[in-house]
Amino acid sequence: MADFHLKIVSPDGVFFDGEAHQISLRSIDGDVAILAGHIPYLTAVGIGECRVYLGEGEPKRAACCGGLLNVTRDGVFLAPTTFEWAEDIDTDRAEAAKQKALSRIENPKSDAALRLAQIKLQRAELRLSVAQRAKG
Repeated sequence: MADFHLKIVSPDGVFFDGEAHQISLRSIDGDVAILAGHIPYLTAVGIGECRVYLGEGEPKRAACCGGLLNVTRDGVFLAPTTFEWAEDIDTDRAEAAKQKALSRIENPKSDAALRLAQIKLQRAELRLSVAQRAKG
């Protein structure tokens, strides 16, 4: 399978800069998979699992939220708002964030606070799910 250059950079730093043969993630319009030779493409990133395929076998998994995915003839550039490899996810912290978000959803102070709590719940559940899938 042909490889392409992939660079993943978030406000927290560079997470990956090398060759991959596929990246799959959630865009705002649905799931997308990029292979070598993909047409130029630009999309906003949603909240979901990102899978980076480096070779045969299981992909490297991450929780990925927001940002942009840009595919050019020169390679693929992912600039997520937040990005966390599965092995770096602190599941205790993610569970605490989930419980805090659930509490805020039960007693919202405003519509904006409710929407923010719902997004935080979605992100916490994603982090827990990605960490669990990576463990097998």
